[in-house]
Amino acid sequence: MGDRVDAQEQLRLLPAVDEVLRRPDVQALLGRLPRWAVVKAIRELIDELRVAIRDERGAVPPSQGDQASLAGSSRRRGVDTQAIEARALALVRPRIRRVLNATGVVLHTNLGRAPLPPKAVSRIQEVACHYSNLEYNLTTGERGSRHDHLGDLLTELAGAEAACVVNNNAAAVLLVLTALAAGREVIVSRGELVEIGGSFRLPDVMRLGGVRLREVGTTNRTHPDDYRQAIGPETALLLKVHPSNFAVVGFTASVPIRTLAAIGREAGIPTVVDVGSGCFVDLAAFGLPREPCVPECLREGADLCTFSGDKLLGGPQAGIICGKADLVALVKRHPLMRALRPDKITLAALEATLTLYRDGSEEEVPVMAMLGAREETLRDRAERLASAIVSALTKGGAAGRLRVEPCRTSSAVGGGALPLATPPSWAVALDVSGNAMAFEARLRTEDPPVVGRLVKDRILLDVRTLTDEELATVAATVARAASLEDDAATARRDKV
Repeated sequence: MGDRVDAQEQLRLLPAVDEVLRRPDVQALLGRLPRWAVVKAIRELIDELRVAIRDERGAVPPSQGDQASLAGSSRRRGVDTQAIEARALALVRPRIRRVLNATGVVLHTNLGRAPLPPKAVSRIQEVACHYSNLEYNLTTGERGSRHDHLGDLLTELAGAEAACVVNNNAAAVLLVLTALAAGREVIVSRGELVEIGGSFRLPDVMRLGGVRLREVGTTNRTHPDDYRQAIGPETALLLKVHPSNFAVVGFTASVPIRTLAAIGREAGIPTVVDVGSGCFVDLAAFGLPREPCVPECLREGADLCTFSGDKLLGGPQAGIICGKADLVALVKRHPLMRALRPDKITLAALEATLTLYRDGSEEEVPVMAMLGAREETLRDRAERLASAIVSALTKGGAAGRLRVEPCRTSSAVGGGALPLATPPSWAVALDVSGNAMAFEARLRTEDPPVVGRLVKDRILLDVRTLTDEELATVAATVARAASLEDDAATARRDKV
């Protein structure tokens, strides 16, 4: 009963939010941080104190029951200026933040896929900060169309008659199916009914488009006659989907675009190819498996191609449709286009990215630079990162906390592209003495966060997806996390 009285007394003596706000040190915080964040931080910290007091293990000893002692105890428990500031800063921190990608996965979907070229970022800033001619014809002084700006650029690069842009490739496929095949049949190989990220399946997209799915062939083998025999009066399209995020190996067969397009022409039915990643460069030059290039697909007879802007193209999230002018015109006129059209920022970034390809400057596209990085370059970068980490650990008083060494590893393309490709790479391995999982989590909560890979109780920081300019920041973050880990370990020993 006495313990309960002591707890009640401690609860009664907890400071009010207004009382804490009047403190001079907290008043100084209000000059640097929004009032709402400081107030919320104080309220949360007091609530945590209240919970601790109600838990008998966290109760303040009865001898500290007066107001002054309680205030001192509260500060030890976290209601001090430093705790308030840390909590308030966390509250105002942007939810979408920069992350240092040390996974080696170039198109990491969870980390935002393709980082934009600097020229694309510059164009975004110019267009976003000012008015633009998004839907204004500067020549005639009349209303224009946002779909006109990239048409010439895309048709030149792809070798297409016409092109348009929507907000992602799933939208591109949905729009094409809805505009050209609603209420009718679309024939597709059973082995190409892909599922993309987030459990979003091609058959679901087709149903949303109001089309009836006609599957042909088997999971591993589809032949030309499978398509010929399936064509009927209700057939609107032949659809071919590049399986960019998986591979079927062994006893397999599929129908090439050239053959499928010929079958479509014989029957008077358009052939649509979902290329997926949207490549304009022969990746074999990087030692990677060949990926179908958009111009190649159109040369082989596809009437329409759809592909992503933020995968192998290395631009912003977008879906691109290019091909025959009459089919693109039908797609652009469909009412659904209004819901799927891109904004000015997407168009500006995409134009800048495409311009680099047109001008032969694709090495300025970060995705191309990462995929094309030579192994000796990556080894040198890993050695420099390891040296920087050791130096930062020594400077921060955490030398010996980690064993740091460069090592050979392999990367991944990611983003649903080239699933079997594992280009050789280099990384810095951090050996954290059996506590790799906890240290990896600490790296993720730093500012900026560093995301690496856990491999056999070591953390690998793959340098393929790090720039030279990021190495010093990564090193400082690793040293800071090691120092905090030392503090936490000391606190645990002291508590024991």
